[in-house]
Amino acid sequence: MFAFLARRLLSTIPVLLIVSVLVFLMLRLTPGDPAAVLAGDAASTEQIAQIRAGLGLDRSIPEQFAIWFGHVLTGDLGQSFYYKTEVTTLIGQRLEPTLSLALVTIVIAVLVAVPLGVLAAWRSGGWLDRGLMAFSVLGFSIPVFVLAYVLIWLVSLKLGWLPVQGYKRLADGAGPWLYHLTLPSITLSIIYIALIARVTRASVLETLGEDYIRTARAKGLPEATVLLRHALANAAVPIATVIGIGIALLIGGVVVTESVYAIPGLGRLTVDAVLARDFPTIQGVILLFSFVYVMVNLLVDLSYVFFDPRIRY
Repeated sequence: MFAFLARRLLSTIPVLLIVSVLVFLMLRLTPGDPAAVLAGDAASTEQIAQIRAGLGLDRSIPEQFAIWFGHVLTGDLGQSFYYKTEVTTLIGQRLEPTLSLALVTIVIAVLVAVPLGVLAAWRSGGWLDRGLMAFSVLGFSIPVFVLAYVLIWLVSLKLGWLPVQGYKRLADGAGPWLYHLTLPSITLSIIYIALIARVTRASVLETLGEDYIRTARAKGLPEATVLLRHALANAAVPIATVIGIGIALLIGGVVVTESVYAIPGLGRLTVDAVLARDFPTIQGVILLFSFVYVMVNLLVDLSYVFFDPRIRY
């Protein structure tokens, strides 16, 4: 186990290095000049050139990468072109809203999707099963921003139950924090409920056909015990996998959701940085997202041992 963990941790180094190179090159090779954006439309060529020199953009791309990556190795992600603030400080300021949104979203998705999937497998072919399949298709088909605007119109504007936009920090109280997160989290969780519930249904349905399930029922065990302790427990590996994939996919959903609901998180920061051609901020945020993605996959792999002791690394 420890050898496997060490190998996986070491394997994150080349992955993050490749991500760093690709992101750096893509940003530098795409059209657009951050110096021109910062200087404004009325700036002269000399003023733009002076800003480029101040930002270090007049150097060669390999030299820029070497300087930036050398700073990254010391924990310095550079200074934002647009905000004139250290990127690590910006990320620290925006981290709580994104973590809060992701946490509440995944909790809602798991608490709703897993029971739905188990019940749909238990009543395979029934109205609940067919309803879940229809919901899964809709959940995958409707874009997040479309669903967000529909829910804002219905829940916030028509019914007045939840706020349209904004975010309250946890330090202001758990009630206001959850009150402002509920609608964005429900919006973002729909697609993950559809994904997790569908995989749960398929995995549990396959498990229910095994011989040990028939043996458990023949012994007279309660149906709830058969479903939870035997069927769901033995179907946990693919369910854990899809939950891990869902957490990783939250990165894309968070960007859209934070923009629609005006949540000052990392997703909103990424959009603003892209519009401003703020290279250091974009690189820092993507590097953080990549690290989180790798760590989530590592935790999912480690969870396999606990769900299925037959698996050894």
